Amino acid sequence: MPLRFCSIASGSSGNCYLVRTDETVVVVDAGVSASRIVDGLIRAYTDPDEVNAILITHEHSDHISGARAASNRMGGASVFASHGTFEGAAMGGASGRGPRFLISEERKEGFAPGDRFTIGDIDVASVPLSHDTDAPVGYVFTSVKGEGSASIITDTGVFTDGMASATADADIFVIEANHDVGMLVRGGYPDFLKQRILSDEGHLSNEAAADAVLRVTALERKARCVLLAHLSSENNTPERAERTVKRLLAEDDYYSGRDLYVGVLRRDRMSMVFEI
Repeated sequence: MPLRFCSIASGSSGNCYLVRTDETVVVVDAGVSASRIVDGLIRAYTDPDEVNAILITHEHSDHISGARAASNRMGGASVFASHGTFEGAAMGGASGRGPRFLISEERKEGFAPGDRFTIGDIDVASVPLSHDTDAPVGYVFTSVKGEGSASIITDTGVFTDGMASATADADIFVIEANHDVGMLVRGGYPDFLKQRILSDEGHLSNEAAADAVLRVTALERKARCVLLAHLSSENNTPERAERTVKRLLAEDDYYSGRDLYVGVLRRDRMSMVFEI
């Protein structure tokens, strides 16, 4: 059976994704309640006891708040994160005020950003990102049986050549489209928060997401599924994100429905299960 992907939650209020084959089940981020994660797995026809590992991208609460409880509900699944993420989370996150990441030592699997490893029949490549945390990463998942690949890149202020190279072969390309710049600038956020979001250690805009897709396409032009993720509830809308990205792709003669599929992952509902 091909590699499959499903979003259980995606947005600034909480994130959780499922990547699986018939043999291996991986959960990426656990920023919502364990109950919601377990319910999402069941609705995606996945037994929570089948989960082999939880992979964390970074220590902000919308990515780790449910990790301990979820691991307990999944039979003690191993938790993978960068060494910096484990260290930062143990101190309550980058601000020192976030939830402490109380995972037992025997469940922790630490690595350095850029490392590769294998979980069951899925090869995992960690991709260094640019965010205001200790060692944030995205992930590329590739079936060792050649049944497709999926990448998840969110929570980064820039999309680099290295990120493009790492994700160029992805059949499912999950990319952050956090905000519309105009909505953010005109909105009610305090100036320091606007500057954080717009910085190179903040979040990608809709326009930056489109640019990321085009940079990946320049390296490997193939039919792929592009899923816009981690949308802000205050500074974006699903309709605006999808419309902006499709328009900018079309300006480069790359059309949704002809050359690729473009969709939006929602904060308040699961996605369909995508199969490669």
